[in-house]
Amino acid sequence: MLEQEQSKWDQICAYTDEIRLQYDVPGAALGILYNGEVKAAGFGITNVDNPLEVTDHTLFQVGSISKTFTGTLIMKLVEEGVIDLDAPVRTYLPEFKVADEEASEKVTVRHLMIHTSDWFGDYFLDTGAGDDAAARYVEAMVDLEQLAPLGEVWSYNNAGFHVLGLIIEMVSGKSFQELLRETVLDPLGLQNTFLDPGDVITYRFATGHSDGKVARPWPLPRAAYPVGGIVCDVYDLLAYARFHMGEGTAPNGQRILRKDSLSAMQTPNVTVWKGEKWGLTWAVDETYESRLVSHSGGTKGQISRLVLVPERDFAVAIFTNSESGGQVTRAVVRKALQLYLGIELNVPETVEVPEEELAAFAGNYNRPYADIFLGMLGGRLVGRMVEKMGFPDKDIPPQAAPPPFTVGLVEEDRLMVLDGPMKSSLIDVIRKEDGSIGWLRAGRLHKRIE
Repeated sequence: MLEQEQSKWDQICAYTDEIRLQYDVPGAALGILYNGEVKAAGFGITNVDNPLEVTDHTLFQVGSISKTFTGTLIMKLVEEGVIDLDAPVRTYLPEFKVADEEASEKVTVRHLMIHTSDWFGDYFLDTGAGDDAAARYVEAMVDLEQLAPLGEVWSYNNAGFHVLGLIIEMVSGKSFQELLRETVLDPLGLQNTFLDPGDVITYRFATGHSDGKVARPWPLPRAAYPVGGIVCDVYDLLAYARFHMGEGTAPNGQRILRKDSLSAMQTPNVTVWKGEKWGLTWAVDETYESRLVSHSGGTKGQISRLVLVPERDFAVAIFTNSESGGQVTRAVVRKALQLYLGIELNVPETVEVPEEELAAFAGNYNRPYADIFLGMLGGRLVGRMVEKMGFPDKDIPPQAAPPPFTVGLVEEDRLMVLDGPMKSSLIDVIRKEDGSIGWLRAGRLHKRIE
């Protein structure tokens, strides 16, 4: 048995390094938790300008995986009776406002945790390092456009987690980072998990890369800590995964959350697409015999993924330091699930349909930062994405538009990009009650413009 486990580990390590090199990713770190045992390894280098070897203890930004830490804090405060998931946000932030008054008045904490607030969510703003950073960010949300009626569709929303971070600070009377350290990080023994760049700088850490160059600036603003601020090594993230697959206690027996609170976080609240659902900050995939609980993350040139299979006592964490790292994280997770658990993730394939069926998807789809145009050309459905402003900073020039791409149908109302930089990306077609197309969800929600 030990030889078999070692063989699996050797295979997944070799595969990780191979796929990393294939996609020109400078560095990666991998960790596997299986049957209570943890293995971890590093590959490549931390920084092309100032290279150090990536080890199993190298720190990476894990981006939006941080949202599950925020969700853990929210559930702790729910247990203490100071937050109600179904209470309006204005219960805790009376002055809260986005552009749509109905959404401002009726949005709840649960809407934020399950990404159904449906206003524009990729609003990134550095409001400084002061104690008022979160409050200043939320005040600046006043003009955020509603892309769909509140609660109508699932649409990933970063801005909503800025609001959750401020709620946490208001009801607890402590900074987000202070409460997180006191309530989660220290009890779990996560001593290699940080938020403040001043703490990270004394350790070996990875920098992100874009187009083969170091992505700068490295830090995230303080207001974004609840959204994507966690920096850690794979051992700490897997210790965190162990907690979320356990009974709610720390290794020393200290109770952090009740078991039913952990279960609630992994219970689907909204359907994204068929078996793909969303719980309280976790993605939950019920497509397979074993339930997959996961979250991915991306910062400036750092892409990560954490997948838990609670019923099989298994978790995999994979970090990369390149904007092309998503190809690596997807491939490594797929390989790990196949090697260790025999789970074969579905690979979407296009189906042949008449041209007029594809033509029904043609149209212009709008989002504040970028538009998607779909049209027929030579019997094929062809798309183009045009960025209208810089991302994540709206004040920098937008990137050059990527080349046009071909789109195919994989099943009813689900499309897939067939070529170019976005190859294999899925696009969900979301219809209104009358059956007409209202939106495309291409990573983010884009509203159809008549």
